[in-house]
Amino acid sequence: MALNYIFVSFFVIAFVIALLKFILTGDVQTFKAITEGMLEMAKVAVMDIALPLTGVMAFFLGILNVGEKAGIIDRLARFIGPFFNKLFPEVPKDHPANGQMIMNFSANFLGLDNAATPFGLKAMQSLQELNPSKDTASNAQIMFLVLHTSGLQIIPLSIIAQRAILGAESPSDVFIPCVVGTYVTTVVAMLITAAWQKINLFNRTVMLGLGSVTTVMVLIMWYLTSLPKEQIETISVFVGNSVLLGVVAGFLLWAMYRKVNVFETFIEGAKGGFATSITIIPYLVGLLVAISAFRTCGAMDYLIDGLKWAFSLTGMNTDFTDALPVALMKPLSGSGARALMIDAMKEFGPDSFVGRLVCIFQGSADTTLYIVALYFGSVGIKNTRYAIVAGLIADFVGVLAGIWLGYLFFH
Repeated sequence: MALNYIFVSFFVIAFVIALLKFILTGDVQTFKAITEGMLEMAKVAVMDIALPLTGVMAFFLGILNVGEKAGIIDRLARFIGPFFNKLFPEVPKDHPANGQMIMNFSANFLGLDNAATPFGLKAMQSLQELNPSKDTASNAQIMFLVLHTSGLQIIPLSIIAQRAILGAESPSDVFIPCVVGTYVTTVVAMLITAAWQKINLFNRTVMLGLGSVTTVMVLIMWYLTSLPKEQIETISVFVGNSVLLGVVAGFLLWAMYRKVNVFETFIEGAKGGFATSITIIPYLVGLLVAISAFRTCGAMDYLIDGLKWAFSLTGMNTDFTDALPVALMKPLSGSGARALMIDAMKEFGPDSFVGRLVCIFQGSADTTLYIVALYFGSVGIKNTRYAIVAGLIADFVGVLAGIWLGYLFFH
């Protein structure tokens, strides 16, 4: 519903502003610019974005399928299982929902949102079977959903792919900032939800897991802050590329060891890449065209100028405000935020500060309101309780972390 209002309002706002310009100044060029921009953006959405993305999605969906058939995802689920069991005390240890949730998180870890969705919906249905009040979200459902909306991932695949498509010199240079940003959002989401549910996180399993990861993150950031910005960027590029290649090679080698027919399994999974890309074309066309109209009429400039003015009163640097539309859109719509991210990279350049910051925003959280509607709607949940509030608080912290990371790495 939110996306519906956004889609309509962008066109209405564009028309109203263009009409006001005509009435007040006699300007007729805004109408022409909006129309030409809409037609051009419709072409760009398909020819320059969706079609090139088809190959990327097909390849990595094929690799993910190889990993699943080789048992890698299952091993990851067993490794993470004890940690997640402490977060979902209402779910029996042998219940299918545990494996389905971890499969969902595992796919998210790899940045494959579309592959994660079927596992997530199945997990929500399994959790609904345990829910004593079918129209009200249970604690387990809320914990799962809020953790999911934090968008935790170790490989921001779609972001790196879009940067490559748009000609970034080092598409993976946002790898470390995205990972740190999404980790901060996830930890905050976990702490907020656990506090609401009165879950004691001070147990050996949770503290050991969370403490170990946090310690590693802090040590990495402490080390990076002592280096020149040019060297930080070099390390980020190296880590991003090496981890990405290592995951691909590791999946394939382990599958060979497990006697999996690697190529046929890869082809089976890759077939979903085309279907996924075709599915997102209407979303890209609709939202990019709407955004083009909104920006061409000057509305986005008015919004950004207003934010810059407000932040300038504090005396701080306002370069980050050009990236804020992505942060504002992300809780509402992943497609909308992706469209704004692409639009910002096309306008400012993928290697600009804004071009990189929008990628960090895109990778630091997920679409809270959209996911709430999708996942709870799939099982008939009407009373979402505090799920939206907890998710949005975590998103806000993720935005603050993203701004800090953007300045640390790229400004």
